Amino acid sequence: MASKGKGGNTVAAVQALAEEIAGQLGLRIWDITFTKEGATYYLRIFIDKDGGVGIEDCERFSRAIDAPLDELDPIEQGYCLEVCSPGIERSLTKPAHFTQCIGQRILVRMIRPVNGERDFKGVLEDYDGGSITLRFDGGNGLTFTKKETAFIKLDDFDTAE
Repeated sequence: MASKGKGGNTVAAVQALAEEIAGQLGLRIWDITFTKEGATYYLRIFIDKDGGVGIEDCERFSRAIDAPLDELDPIEQGYCLEVCSPGIERSLTKPAHFTQCIGQRILVRMIRPVNGERDFKGVLEDYDGGSITLRFDGGNGLTFTKKETAFIKLDDFDTAE
C-alpha cells in the first residue's frame, strides 16, 4: 500500500534512499510497504541478498538508513521502522520479482477457479510483463495475468534449512 506523506508518495521516496544504502551494503531491496495497523503506522523495508539475509544484515541496514531517513523526513506521522527478510514463501508482486524468479517453484492462488481448482504449484516458466506462465511437473502449464490471482509466492518452504 503506497501512502502519501510529505513531498508525495512515501514508498517511492523511501525506495530511492533504501536502494542506495542497500547497494552500499551488498544488499537488494525486495519490497517496501507503508501501512497502518490499528493505531500504528509501519514502514517495512524487506531486504535480500544472495544466500539470504540474517539478523545482522537487518541490523546493519537499519542503522545505516536511520539518520538519512530522518533527514529525508518523507512521513508526516509517527511510525515504526521494521527492516526484515522477505522470508520463506515470499510474495512475488513486482515485475523484477518475476524476472528474478524464472525457473523457480511458485505457489499460485487464483481469484476464480480454473478447471475447478484455485491453487496451483509449478515452475515459473516465463514472465513477459503482462502474463505469467506456470509449468506443472507433468509438463502441462497455465498462463494467466497477475490480476487474476489472489497471491503468487515462492514455493521454497521444503528447501528451507
